[in-house]
Amino acid sequence: MSKSLRFIVVLLSAAIGLVVLAVLMLNRQVDARLARFYTVPATDLAVPSDAAAVERGRHLVSAVYFCELCHGDGLGGQLQFDDPLSGQIVASNLTARADFSPADWDRAIRHGVNPEGRPLIEMPSNTFYFIGDSDLAAIIAYLRSLPPVDRPLPERRLGVFYRLSVLLDPSLIPAEVIDHGGPRPPEPQPGITPEYGRYLTRACTICHRESLSGGPSAGAGLDLTQGGNLADWTEQDFRLALRTGVRPRGAELDPKLMPWQRIGNMTDEELAAIWLYLQTLVSASSQG
Repeated sequence: MSKSLRFIVVLLSAAIGLVVLAVLMLNRQVDARLARFYTVPATDLAVPSDAAAVERGRHLVSAVYFCELCHGDGLGGQLQFDDPLSGQIVASNLTARADFSPADWDRAIRHGVNPEGRPLIEMPSNTFYFIGDSDLAAIIAYLRSLPPVDRPLPERRLGVFYRLSVLLDPSLIPAEVIDHGGPRPPEPQPGITPEYGRYLTRACTICHRESLSGGPSAGAGLDLTQGGNLADWTEQDFRLALRTGVRPRGAELDPKLMPWQRIGNMTDEELAAIWLYLQTLVSASSQG
């Protein structure tokens, strides 16, 4: 073997060794974060069981937080994605949680922590943290009312790319970015007010960012603030787009990016509150 060839072999071996070492270190770091124990203060929730509460919970789960997008039809869980490099991410079966207490549901939904105190992934609890006690109780009432879904689900597997994403985006482990011991955010009274509109748009921030100013990672890149993509829309345009999936100039909303069929089931009062809130938002470009 020539000197130049030996040098190439040594160089390649060293490069492979460094890659393996980096992957091992990445695995150890992410696994350590997922093994961390979180203490969540107990919340005393009285969960009703009357038909009105169950229906309120159904409305919140379907139209406001659209939980089936991740957890599948009937909330029986589903494989979210399966990729050799990213791994296998599975949304759990919410109908198989008969043993969950209200405190367990609170930890999972608003804190991103399982009953054993370990963090959940791909659960946007940093957004759901703002759900008020009465709405959370209604959601739990609805989840308890669901018939069990018997759906085999594969085991979770975290690939290299996903683990790297966890390093770059701490919110993928929401328990890390939530102030678990902080005071509960105030729960606004339902009504046609900007305050209630803001409360209802918390789930929108998952795609449209905290400021609702959109961006490359948003569903269609839409900026929902004043001066943004909705600047020349009327409230009627807004309402029709969410009810029919068609924008004012005829372009259709992609249901894979914007779940308008679900959001469109909000009440007229809820959509009016959201519209009022959007009118209070200043676009980033106008601040510039």
